[in-house]
Amino acid sequence: MAAGIFTLPINLPGSSYNRGIKAANSVRQKLLGIIKQRKGEVMDKQLVHDEDLLSLFLTKPDENGKFMSEPEIADHLLAALLASQDSTTASITFTMKYLAEFPDIYDEVLKEQRSIAQEKIPGEPLNWKDLQKMRYAWNVVSEVLRLVPPVQGNFREVLTDFTYSTFFIPKGWKIYWTPNSTHKNPQYFSDPEKFDPSRFEGSGPMPHTFVPFGGGSRICPGKDFARVVILVFMYNVIGKFRWEKLLPVEKTVVLPIPLPAKGLPVVLHPH
Repeated sequence: MAAGIFTLPINLPGSSYNRGIKAANSVRQKLLGIIKQRKGEVMDKQLVHDEDLLSLFLTKPDENGKFMSEPEIADHLLAALLASQDSTTASITFTMKYLAEFPDIYDEVLKEQRSIAQEKIPGEPLNWKDLQKMRYAWNVVSEVLRLVPPVQGNFREVLTDFTYSTFFIPKGWKIYWTPNSTHKNPQYFSDPEKFDPSRFEGSGPMPHTFVPFGGGSRICPGKDFARVVILVFMYNVIGKFRWEKLLPVEKTVVLPIPLPAKGLPVVLHPH
């Protein structure tokens, strides 16, 4: 589905756009079945998970008292699945890439993870307090997100007329923003191409300069979900393995999520 987003919107058989439509329709049909089942549980008051996204869509009307239709809910769930799966995968992949390239940074993350593991009973799952202790690990992930933001940008509507660098931008126009306009700007991040997790120590970057999840009222609602998934993955992998890249140099392709062109093949070495 993701590969079909930034292609020519010409629905020819076999094209990326055509395959994206087919994939989206297939997932949408499966979601409609799940929605109908959950809707029945709500009607019969058999609902167990009443705080997840699907239940929220089914039970909460908008400001006019109107509930979303099943196809509308399916579209929202499809967007949430697409946004969360590919972007998180990309962030995890590039975290592994940079940890393989910087063994000293890997060692610091491992030290932090082991200190957390020592406080837990064998087999005890992580909790939110454990994740909050992973400050250095999240600094590493933040630096990955700065250098390789999973979302390349988005559109916003201009609310008032303004002039930028001699260009007049009228109200109502659509503008495209990209994280790299600040993420790789030496005015905000010195030596911006250098991988340096220490940028996020203390108070961290200036406000509104680090925006991998967007910002304001439209900030990504899955920000904390992504943090949980990435840190739990790191905890379970780093605590068991070191790894090395099989390809010393590998290009990054963006379709539309950035990923290593060959999938980042690695060799795992158990501790």
